[in-house]
Amino acid sequence: MDTLGQWIWMLVWFFLFFVYLVILFQIIGDLFRDHALSGWWKAVWVIGLVFMPYLVALIYLIARGRGMAERQRGAFVEAKAAQDTYIRSVAGKSPADQIGAAKALLDSGAIDADEFATLKAKALA
Repeated sequence: MDTLGQWIWMLVWFFLFFVYLVILFQIIGDLFRDHALSGWWKAVWVIGLVFMPYLVALIYLIARGRGMAERQRGAFVEAKAAQDTYIRSVAGKSPADQIGAAKALLDSGAIDADEFATLKAKALA
C-alpha cells in the first residue's frame, strides 16, 4: 500500500465485501425464516451460495426479494406486538403489585435482598 489510490481501492473492496456478507446473512436468515420452503430447496439454495455466491445471491434477490421483504416485515410486526404486550403487562401494574411480585421472587430465592431493594425502588419511583 504505497499510494493513497491503493488505500482507497482497498477500502472500496472491503466495503463491497462487507455489503456482500450482509446480503449473504440476510439471505440465509430469510431461508430459515421461510416455513413454506422445503428443506431440500433450502439446501439447494445454501449449496448454490457456497459454490456460486454472487450469481446465486443475485438470483435469490430477484426471484424471492418480495417474499423476503414480507417475511422480514412480518417478523418485525410480531416482535413489536410481543414487546407491546410485555410493556402493557409490566406498566399496567400498580407499585404495590410490582413490589408484591418482587417479594414473591425474594421469598422463592430467585433474587437476593439487594435486587429486591432495587426493584422496590424502581416501583416506587
